[in-house]
Amino acid sequence: MIIFVNPKHCTMDLLTQSYFVLFLIIALGFILGNIKIKGISLDASAVIFVALFFGHYGILVPKDFQYIGLVLFIFTIGLQAGPGFFFSFRKQGKQLILTTLVLVITGWLTAILLGWGLGIDYRLSVGLFTGALTSTPGLAAAIDATHSPLASIGYGIAYPFGVLGVILFVRLYPVIFKIDLKKAEQALEDEKREQYPEVLRQNFVVENESVLGKSIGELKIRSMTGANISRVLKGKTAITPGVDTHLEKGDIIRAVGSAESLEKFRLLIGPPTEKEIPLGKDYEVRSVLVTNKKVINKTLAELNLWHHFHATVTRIRRSGIDIVPSPDTHIRFGDKLIVACSRSQMKNIMYLLGNEDKKLSDTDFFPVAAGIVLGVLLGKISIGFSGNFTFRLGLTGGILITAMILSGIGKTGPVIWTMSGAATQLLKQLGLLLFLATVGTHAGQHLSATFQQYGFKLFFIGAAITLLPMITGAWAGQRLFQINPLKLMGTLTGGMTSTPGLAAVDSLTGSNAPQIAYATVYPFAMVLIIILVQITGSLPF
Repeated sequence: MIIFVNPKHCTMDLLTQSYFVLFLIIALGFILGNIKIKGISLDASAVIFVALFFGHYGILVPKDFQYIGLVLFIFTIGLQAGPGFFFSFRKQGKQLILTTLVLVITGWLTAILLGWGLGIDYRLSVGLFTGALTSTPGLAAAIDATHSPLASIGYGIAYPFGVLGVILFVRLYPVIFKIDLKKAEQALEDEKREQYPEVLRQNFVVENESVLGKSIGELKIRSMTGANISRVLKGKTAITPGVDTHLEKGDIIRAVGSAESLEKFRLLIGPPTEKEIPLGKDYEVRSVLVTNKKVINKTLAELNLWHHFHATVTRIRRSGIDIVPSPDTHIRFGDKLIVACSRSQMKNIMYLLGNEDKKLSDTDFFPVAAGIVLGVLLGKISIGFSGNFTFRLGLTGGILITAMILSGIGKTGPVIWTMSGAATQLLKQLGLLLFLATVGTHAGQHLSATFQQYGFKLFFIGAAITLLPMITGAWAGQRLFQINPLKLMGTLTGGMTSTPGLAAVDSLTGSNAPQIAYATVYPFAMVLIIILVQITGSLPF
């Protein structure tokens, strides 16, 4: 039997199958996005350019994929951004946030004023604004707020220079402003030593007469010195210390803390010693992973490990940072606790805390589904103002804010509002690809007509929206807020939501200050862009 296949007919038939077109666009987008020119690539954003091409020729992806992708993408963005967003207000310098505020507001005003002055449709202006600041979440909010493909076209036009413009600016910034990066690195190193002292451990001999015969609880060693005691050697026996452990002359104590706290410990207890404290047969020090939902958000005082297990937590490793624990330290999912106790009790502590690596990679979809439902409901709430003006968060804003609040809370009863990094990244990438592939095809239908009406004017507007905010933000950060140049460069790339820009900064310095600044302001910038887009879509143009 001979089977004849008409390639032309087969191709046309496949292009009418939405699932085939969807994944074809994604595959071609990845091929295009991985092409690097001078180290610069479009990455996942290349999908929208492929989709625009398909849409121009009338090949569309159904809009159902758009909304599925949108809710997944925005919700996972909120999960990632929530803790960092609230942390930036509580702990990080307000100067970084204010600089970002200046930068984003400048970009928004530039887009609105230039669009209004040059007769550009406001839906195009909103798209240019999100593209110039390379904000895909902003584009999602723009489409949700305007219900127009013009936002996608504006994004596609402004995005390329948004990527290149940020890279060029941060590369030239040290040259134009004559910044000594080595000097900036040294200043940050000195600052870091003050803010995040290194966690050290040292042994001391009990010799101070005023502490002899007194218990650790009576002496209030933790509050007096800031150091923790991990173990005590009495004669030839190493023991796990507790509040009722009495100190005798000649005891050897291992203390853990900063250099300053160890100096206070020396003054209180006695001189340091090189003598080691051997681990006894029944003594163990282990790193225990927190994966048990029941202990998350509890303090060490609430766990009271010494009372229950005669165990001491000497330090906590969280997100790559060693933390000196205190009784009011809250335990988080994924923390690694360094615990000292007897071997017989270590199994009980591991059972209490979880210590299951597999749970870090397990994905519970209930928080995702429930969070999205709550976000949709929040987005439906309308707030009325004078006249006919009403404001609502919409689908994007409702889901984003709900996800941020839930991830900031962390845990409600048995429900943990977080996922593993791998699971979050997978859902985020899937949502983004579905979203870009769909909106791009529908925007491509109007691409030709838009160019016929506006010509290359839109490219110049997009370039202005990219450059003016960075110039204004650099001036404000340097002149008004006196921000370290390396922190400022990270703030500028974070405010522009530009990962390629951050990569360009990384190549200029070995310091991690730009990454920290970027991570601090990126959630704030992303949320602010979305809010401004929502406001623009609600204005009576």
